[in-house]
Amino acid sequence: ISILVLYILCCLYYKGVDTALEYILYLCPKFIESFCQLQVEDDDKIGLYSYKVQSTITSRLANTMIQAKMVNNAKRSQHIVFDVQVPKGAFIDNFTMDVNGITFTSSIREKSEARRMYSQAKAKGKAAGIVRSNALDMENFKTEVNVPPGTRIQFELHYQEMIRRKLSSYEHVISMKPGRLAKHMEVDVRIIEPQGLRYVHVPNSLGDHFNGITTISKGEKKAHVSFKPTMAQQRKCPTCSSTAVDGNFVVQYDVNRENTGGELEIFNGYFIHFFAPENLDPLPKNILFVIDVSGSMWGLKMKQTIEAMKAILSELRAADQFSLIDFNHNVRCWRDNLVSATPVQVEDAKKYIQTIHPNGGTNINEALLRATFILNEAQNLGMLDPNSVSMIVLVSDGDPTVGELKLTTIQKNVKQSIKDEFSLFCLGIGFDVDYDFLQRIATDNRGMAQRIFGNQETSAQMKKFYNQVSTPLLKKIQFNYPQESVSDVTQSSFHNYFGGSEIVVAGKVDTENLQHLESIVTATAANAELVMETLRDVEELDGFMKKDKYADPEFTKKLWAYLTVNQMLAERNTAPTAALKRNITKSILQMSLDHHIVTPFTAMLIENSEKDEIMLADQPKDPRRGCCSGQCLSLSVPSYTNQLGKPLTGIGLLITPLSFLCVSVDNDPHFIIYLPKSQRNICFNINSEPGDILNLVSDRGTGVVVNGQLIGAKKAENKKLDTYFGKIGFYFKNKGLKVEINTEKITLKDGSYSILCFLSARLLISVKKESNVTITVGEEMSFMVLLHRVWKNHPVNVDFLGIYIPPENQLSPEAHGLIGQFASEPEVYIHHQRPGQIPEKPQATMEVKGNKLTVTRGLQKDYRTDRVYGTNVQCWFVHNSGKGFIDGHYKDYLVPHLYSFLKKP
Repeated sequence: ISILVLYILCCLYYKGVDTALEYILYLCPKFIESFCQLQVEDDDKIGLYSYKVQSTITSRLANTMIQAKMVNNAKRSQHIVFDVQVPKGAFIDNFTMDVNGITFTSSIREKSEARRMYSQAKAKGKAAGIVRSNALDMENFKTEVNVPPGTRIQFELHYQEMIRRKLSSYEHVISMKPGRLAKHMEVDVRIIEPQGLRYVHVPNSLGDHFNGITTISKGEKKAHVSFKPTMAQQRKCPTCSSTAVDGNFVVQYDVNRENTGGELEIFNGYFIHFFAPENLDPLPKNILFVIDVSGSMWGLKMKQTIEAMKAILSELRAADQFSLIDFNHNVRCWRDNLVSATPVQVEDAKKYIQTIHPNGGTNINEALLRATFILNEAQNLGMLDPNSVSMIVLVSDGDPTVGELKLTTIQKNVKQSIKDEFSLFCLGIGFDVDYDFLQRIATDNRGMAQRIFGNQETSAQMKKFYNQVSTPLLKKIQFNYPQESVSDVTQSSFHNYFGGSEIVVAGKVDTENLQHLESIVTATAANAELVMETLRDVEELDGFMKKDKYADPEFTKKLWAYLTVNQMLAERNTAPTAALKRNITKSILQMSLDHHIVTPFTAMLIENSEKDEIMLADQPKDPRRGCCSGQCLSLSVPSYTNQLGKPLTGIGLLITPLSFLCVSVDNDPHFIIYLPKSQRNICFNINSEPGDILNLVSDRGTGVVVNGQLIGAKKAENKKLDTYFGKIGFYFKNKGLKVEINTEKITLKDGSYSILCFLSARLLISVKKESNVTITVGEEMSFMVLLHRVWKNHPVNVDFLGIYIPPENQLSPEAHGLIGQFASEPEVYIHHQRPGQIPEKPQATMEVKGNKLTVTRGLQKDYRTDRVYGTNVQCWFVHNSGKGFIDGHYKDYLVPHLYSFLKKP
């Protein structure tokens, strides 16, 4: 409604009353019709007759099951979607599906084996995969099944996670987004904590609508939380057909602590050591805040960051020392050295923060090196208390664009400069930030990272993160156990312990030859060197565990595996050599298979009892990237029979598509076409002439045209003149809009529209200075254009553009063009692989579109993640300008103007 009103007001101002009236008469009925149609479809199409969540927490290990039972009430086949969010870091360990009595079960396999088995099943049709969401602490598991009328289907997903203690509380979060009213809804959480429960609390996270519905029964060591809203209670209003259940159901609790040296829990051949001492004086801290003030931080991000920083500065203690660094393409220091956190200095720092105005590029390398220099110099001059804790907190929203751009080099530089003396904590703000890099660099330097999404809650999220590290209580913590009795111990040495958190160590223990297990923890506190001892009977828990039917008898084994796998994943990210990384990968894979969990190196194979229908659930390689980030496979189920022997046709499964089609065009220009059915990248170059205009997308159905005009290098090399895209044109015919992008400027071709009218017309142009332009058209499609700069006096190369088209674009069946034709994926069969002229580039025979082609295995560059050096992508290269792979000859795609549709064949 807001967009409609905005559009009408804009047209009143620019087009006049008559034109605005025409739009009103045209759009309002369409809007009302669409709105009513959506309401009817939502009411009648899919019935959710049961939505159940059961979660059992045994000593911080949560085993959660989410089950949904649905039915297709429509008179025609419909897609039934099971879309749930699981906490980031949780391990999915089981998924089952029942369609009218036909059951699909899952198994965990090594990724390549799972894909091979899946390919052998020759399942075709829709895509399969697990995709990470943009939620703060969640990732998505999404399944979609196309079923005929009357079909009943049940989904059931199981996952496990270790609940970490933050800010003196354990918080178990269950995503509740059923999407519709459920005839029966239930959340059942049971907590078993041998240490004893201090409290159990359920905050009002789903809103005041559900006040008084949750019940809590708490005993000394057990608790039961139940949430069972009736269908009437689920409704947003008494006459509404939509559900008010849309958010997170949260359970908070804490345990009793009697032993300063922590609690040892020994069961089933494993031990878990929970360490969270209290009533200790804080250590003084030396803290440097490094704040990104580049142009991309402009607006709400900067406003919220300033608000958070002012609150954080107010919480500094008198014994703390601090300083501020803000950076864009330059690096500035509020003070060149650390100063005491006196009221006067804190107030002066707040005034400095308030004057910041974002602009320019992002020089992360120089900013972090300046921060480490200040800390190193202070230590060398004896200005730091020997018992103090030193740390850097980096706040940034983007990749480096100035100075050192190679992320691995920045990581190496910072590691060498910090020298195992300080900790680095990273806050990544927004969607564009390379969170994986921040996580690596933080983990590499004894810190942690957190992603924060730029919105009204940014300030609160920043303050919450800071509070987790604001109170160091211990440093140099070392856990010791008898070597002859324990083995396979997880990380046992820690740089710092912060108040309100918890350190957890696990290992295997020889219970047959041991009666008691002793641990000795040493650490540096504010006023003393501590030695803390704990002694536990190895059979102490046996009786308690065997009495409780809800307690997980394998909780110690699962917690040990959870900690071990996560530790190895972190070690793999920071492995200094390729050989070490390979060895760690093998260990992670073996652990994943032994403990039946999905990790980046395993996949979930889903099959029926006859093993003739197989699906695959897989994880993306890079959760931050949408296009081509993950692997997807497909499944179609041509027919089943129900219990009456009648055929059920048209059943297909979709477990969130990672990409139907992902296309990039860059550099020479080379094309990378990802084909999800065959799981292959196919590449080809177009060897045309400077000035030629190539049609990339021509879709008369949606009225979209994308064309690129070639420019040439300054001179030929090896008798060949390289060509690049120097200009790209977008024509959205149905909206009457044209956009031209070259290496110097962006031109909106209809000058009568203001930026306001472009927004109201559902066209959004986002510009990242000297980096990329993203054009978004409503929810239907988007395009990214990358800018490649070369140094001004380069003897050969010129500035050029690359274009990347994500898989979600909704092109019509009429789509064609060098890229558009692959919206409908062709069948590709590659066989007879053989050595090529170059050993590292084997050849093979590819059959596609009735043609047999000789293709070469090689590498091409994907520049989205690294605009300078690019990322190598393995692909099969089609020679002769894609001949045989593209329809016709590449010259058939030459068009006369930047906004021309391709001629119909």
